[in-house]
Amino acid sequence: MEVINLESTEDTPKIILDRNNGIFEISGRSLPEDSAEYYQPILDWLDEYSKNPNPETVFIFKLEYFNTASSKLILDILSKLETIENTTISWFYHEDDEDMEEAGSEFSDLVEVPFEFKTY
Repeated sequence: MEVINLESTEDTPKIILDRNNGIFEISGRSLPEDSAEYYQPILDWLDEYSKNPNPETVFIFKLEYFNTASSKLILDILSKLETIENTTISWFYHEDDEDMEEAGSEFSDLVEVPFEFKTY
């Protein structure tokens, strides 16, 4: 599978989807102009990955901020991960960022994927 490696900008997160090295990460700020268009390649990649996933998948979210439109797409990503066996979400948040901790908690209530909450 092709690796997705998008560098972060002021408005978009860094995204690495690298099946061979077992790296699945979204980090930074997410407020792209068109969230649906920005995240569509990630959703397509996950559809393909779900057909033949690694034995274990640890998907890292290390977001500093995301807008409302991005939150819907994050939920779409989590919903796709729900269909992949042996998947764990590592939800990182800055130790004094209660909003990001709460966002992760709310997402964890919406999907059937185990979450690990970690501070940095």
